[in-house]
Amino acid sequence: MLGLMMNQPMMISALLRHAELNHGDTEIVSRLAVGGTHRYTYAAAAVRSRQLARALIALGAKAEDRIGTLAWNSHRHFEIYYAVSGIAAITHTINPRLFPEQITYIANHADDRFIFFDLTFTKLIEALVPHCPGVKGWVALCQRSEMPECSIPNLHCYEDLVAAQSDDFEWPEFDENTASSLCYTSGTTGNPKGVLYSHRSTVLHAYGAALPDALGASARDCILPVVPMFHVNAWGLPYSGALTGAKLVMPGPHLDGASLYTLFEEEGVTMSAGVPTIWLGLLQYLQANELRLSTVKRLVIGGSAAPPAMIRAFDEQYGITVLHAWGMTEMSPLGTVNTYKHKHLALPAEERDRIRLKQGRGIFGVELKIVDGDGIELPRDGKAFGDLMVRGPWITSGYFKSEGGDPLRDGWFPTGDVATIDPDGYMQITDRSKDVIKSGGEWISSIDLENIAVAHPAVAEAAVIGAAHPKWDERPLLVVIKKPGQDVDRDELIAFYEGKVAKWWIPDDVVFVDDLPHTATGKLSKLQLRQRLQDYRFPGA
Repeated sequence: MLGLMMNQPMMISALLRHAELNHGDTEIVSRLAVGGTHRYTYAAAAVRSRQLARALIALGAKAEDRIGTLAWNSHRHFEIYYAVSGIAAITHTINPRLFPEQITYIANHADDRFIFFDLTFTKLIEALVPHCPGVKGWVALCQRSEMPECSIPNLHCYEDLVAAQSDDFEWPEFDENTASSLCYTSGTTGNPKGVLYSHRSTVLHAYGAALPDALGASARDCILPVVPMFHVNAWGLPYSGALTGAKLVMPGPHLDGASLYTLFEEEGVTMSAGVPTIWLGLLQYLQANELRLSTVKRLVIGGSAAPPAMIRAFDEQYGITVLHAWGMTEMSPLGTVNTYKHKHLALPAEERDRIRLKQGRGIFGVELKIVDGDGIELPRDGKAFGDLMVRGPWITSGYFKSEGGDPLRDGWFPTGDVATIDPDGYMQITDRSKDVIKSGGEWISSIDLENIAVAHPAVAEAAVIGAAHPKWDERPLLVVIKKPGQDVDRDELIAFYEGKVAKWWIPDDVVFVDDLPHTATGKLSKLQLRQRLQDYRFPGA
């Protein structure tokens, strides 16, 4: 017997319609790539999204067409999110930080029909045009007076397209499993692979992300997504924002500490989300200028492990709660968020600190387990560590165009992370499976060693990799960037580990560098670092 409930499909357009009806006067504020600030409301965004939907249809865009974007976080990008998916086409966000060859591959593999771009990427687009014959038109995200002088064919002005259309448009309803957006991940072997989200998965993810034990978004929040809209749909914040009616602040390309501080203060930001490198820059700016954030209550840190020293600094010096989160492009992306349970609130601060350094508990909609090399599930005792597997309604079942074959193992997606899960469900990444260090047949967590290093007052950033050793196969090598004006030597850093980890875990040597390589999404690139140091040899080895 079936329930007697309305069978109404979950539509991304319904999120915007809800925001227009119930939070119509709530602001969306954007720092523009070309300078200046744009300010309007959800009601105005909904009107312009309907106009854009009509403009796309007039251009010839059809259901299932992929519509690419090379753009920063802005109100126009927000409108594209809703207009494209709303007509059953597919929003394909492209990461402009990738190599041009990768961007070309991704645009062609996706069969993009139109590509929208911010003016800062005009030169990049000019270089792409000859290699992307399938793109029928290019749209500059600007008004007529800002149109670039360039050689791009079939070039359209975004504001002209929108202004030429009426907003007399009804969002169509269709199967909620219809594809809505496409993001490519470079975290796999070989060429980037596409993850194809659906309307259903996106709306469910928006619900899950907004839960109190997740990001806790509400109509009382002012949310600034530092995470780019070209990186896993800004972790779903443009959708959760509309779902809850939160004020949204789009920072454009201005992600330095000074720009973020000014925007936080001017707009009354209460919550923000981004990768650790961004928050490290903000923290250093605050400390160097003896500033405080007057409205920020919580920062979501994901993308890679948040250094404990950073979490403590934001908490103890600024009274800001850091929410440690974890996920993947293949997971839409949210998988876990670290929030306390009621029983933890009365614990001593030291014990609570140990809990909050973990990646957190799976939110409803994400199941987690760890398995050994034979696929046997391991106990959730906080000690056993194994390959982390996930499944759920917003986790991929396969890559776009079946690239790489079936990635699932018995219905579970292998994340490539090595982790522990404790009896309370808190998951902690101990390493990427490809980054874990095997020394004399025993495993060493590079993440644990990095977290200790960045707790040293003279260390700005640190990485640990396994370097070849004639006796032990691999030994940990610590690579460090010093803070400006600070000094520390090898012996002092090696001694800093004493009493914090087993002696055989302590790095054998330290290399000081001026910079560390990062991926296009801001994560530390151990692959590039290993390539840089491929000729390194331990002293006396």
